[in-house]
Amino acid sequence: MIAKLTGVLDSLGHDHAVVDVGGVGYLVRCSTRSLASFSGAGAPVSLAVETMVREDAIDLYGFASASERDWFRLLLTVQGVGAKVALALLSALTLEQLASALASGDKAMLTRADGVGPKLANRLASELKEKATAHGAIVALPAPGAIIAPAGAAADAVSALINLGYRRGEALGAVERAVKKLGPAARVEALIPAGLRELGA
Repeated sequence: MIAKLTGVLDSLGHDHAVVDVGGVGYLVRCSTRSLASFSGAGAPVSLAVETMVREDAIDLYGFASASERDWFRLLLTVQGVGAKVALALLSALTLEQLASALASGDKAMLTRADGVGPKLANRLASELKEKATAHGAIVALPAPGAIIAPAGAAADAVSALINLGYRRGEALGAVERAVKKLGPAARVEALIPAGLRELGA
């Protein structure tokens, strides 16, 4: 099973990339967000890969980060979510938005993805909220490139906002925005009031 590909980007399609590894071109299906992170043909590229074997094909799914691949695997655990829908969700939403939508039960946000209707959005929200929390996914998987505070400070600030009555998704978003303004070294004492300001308190 292929778990990682490192090589040179040969070409890009609307939903895939061809990665040249030692003269062999691998067609890897990707989210639009992963595709957008590539520099262009001829550039070095390294992808976390999920290999899916079917009776008539072996498909490779590539991700710019291991976090995105973890979310892909988690999404596939929900009945009615195949690889195409999982990629659609990862294309329509950042990892932060996906985490927040699941945490807060924001079904409208989930239906932004192609192939996700109200019923499937409801199933995603109900099934993955608990799973994501159990795996630490909601707090541990920020959007690629996002600036976050030290885990302890960020976690403490989120916990404090939740204890004040805010939903987890709201608290996560507020702390994320606060850290972007205050910087990665921000202490919890500064993050909590900054988060409250972001929430309009």
